[in-house]
Amino acid sequence: MSADPELIASVLTVGASRQDAAPSVPGAPASARGRRRRAGGLPPGTGLLLPVAVLLLVELAARAGWITPQLLPPPSEVAQTLLDLLRQGVLTGHILASTGRVLAGFALGAGLALGFGALTGLSRTADALLTPSFQALRAIPSLAWVPLLLLWLGIDEASKIVLIAIGAFFPVYMGTVSGIAHVDRKLVEVARLRGFGGLTLARRVLLPAAMPSLMTGLRNGLSLAWMFMVAAELIAASRGLGYLLTDGRETSRADLVLAAIALLAVLGKLSDSLMATVERRVLHWRDTFGGGA
Repeated sequence: MSADPELIASVLTVGASRQDAAPSVPGAPASARGRRRRAGGLPPGTGLLLPVAVLLLVELAARAGWITPQLLPPPSEVAQTLLDLLRQGVLTGHILASTGRVLAGFALGAGLALGFGALTGLSRTADALLTPSFQALRAIPSLAWVPLLLLWLGIDEASKIVLIAIGAFFPVYMGTVSGIAHVDRKLVEVARLRGFGGLTLARRVLLPAAMPSLMTGLRNGLSLAWMFMVAAELIAASRGLGYLLTDGRETSRADLVLAAIALLAVLGKLSDSLMATVERRVLHWRDTFGGGA
């Protein structure tokens, strides 16, 4: 989905008559400056320096006896636990179970959020009717939903997926509503001068202009989906990373708990990186100060 190029050109003409020209470097297009700024940054993999340093420090501290291995086992022992689970053939099942729940819950929650967010953002009547209720529901802690979902849906997959969908719903909803609400008024005025209205205005102007905020909401919603997945699996599950956390706690195995946490961190980062890639492709037309996600 992209905005009308002619409409954008018209808006830029209108905006130029109202604002002073922004300073620029002679002979350097904005997109080129942005590429050079990103290229001149730190080398790839810089973000790994801190976690690697922490892991090495913990490993050395555990080997030297400065910390109790039963409470904080060395990273090498956690890695060995992961290898043992992989050899036993159970690790893949736990990862697939959790990932499937997150994807199903995120798809359900984000889909509903996009629909309700667009309706609320485009209709003042819907905004007046729905916003107070959604704001109140957003303040409810995740664990408060668990007893009700267990009563309604039991301990099967449905209750877990619905809980994850609740977690994903509100960030996407807020991103959609906020994006539409903060569309440049000049853009809407020029679109109306060109005869756009109703669904055409929403499809060709409002929703494309709201896309940056919407994509931010989707990334935040996916992150919360992983968090709510853990809450769902801690309550009642026989498979999944949340189940590994519960199993490690009940058997006093800190290595198993840390292995599950490490997997959650890796999977969460991978999913966010994938969403960031989609965001860059969808918003390729932007020339922003930030070089990446």
